[in-house]
Amino acid sequence: MVRVELVFKALADPTRRELLDELFERDGQSLNALASRFAMTRVAVAKHLRLLEEAGLVVSDRRGREKLHFLNAVPIRLVHDRWVSKYTSTWAAGLVDLKRQLEARVEKVFEIFIRTTPQRLWRAITDPETRARFQFGARVDSDWTAGSAYRITHEGAGGLIEGENLEVDPPWRLVQSYHAIWDDDIAAQGTSRVTWEIEQVGDSCRLVVRHDQLPADADEHLYGGWPMIMSGLKTWLETGTELTTPGSLMYGGDPS
Repeated sequence: MVRVELVFKALADPTRRELLDELFERDGQSLNALASRFAMTRVAVAKHLRLLEEAGLVVSDRRGREKLHFLNAVPIRLVHDRWVSKYTSTWAAGLVDLKRQLEARVEKVFEIFIRTTPQRLWRAITDPETRARFQFGARVDSDWTAGSAYRITHEGAGGLIEGENLEVDPPWRLVQSYHAIWDDDIAAQGTSRVTWEIEQVGDSCRLVVRHDQLPADADEHLYGGWPMIMSGLKTWLETGTELTTPGSLMYGGDPS
């Protein structure tokens, strides 16, 4: 569960905001790379990164001997939905969404905590009817075995995404190839990869979505919807209601 006070506390410090800006410009940086950009000790930068991680704004991932840090936009999305969107018009919220979605990168990492069980979270990700509740009316269809195909479709838009289930380990891990096909320009971006990782934390689950193998000039629409999708997933599982986002307003409707 995102603690709003930790997010606000983390964002209140100018150095931590600069660290987020650095990760916005180039995601997946090591501590040494980040520390080289600040007139302070490596230990001081590490303390700031730890506070950003505690707030959920940064996700770290160890690659061999190196620990890389990634910007996580989900807590900012949740704060926006709670404290900003109700004070703005729909079109203004949409413009802010486009402005703040992360720019094209090779790899994007998103994290959220949801009060649910791993089994229930897995079902939500793989069940067509439930998926439509938090992914703007889009359904997913597959037999969910390794090597099988999956396809995401929308009643009003036809085929959206297609790919292969590369790894299927319910209810903990799902790795999929990802080829967006909703228009010719997007389809020309080629195939990337999405990994869903579920970890039980007490009575909640930590969900990490990694979207990698993206081209260097990837169109932001390939990955920019993940914060809204994950926020909608959290809302659906915890409250049984659908979250209103720019995506749901544009593409949603009755998914039944």
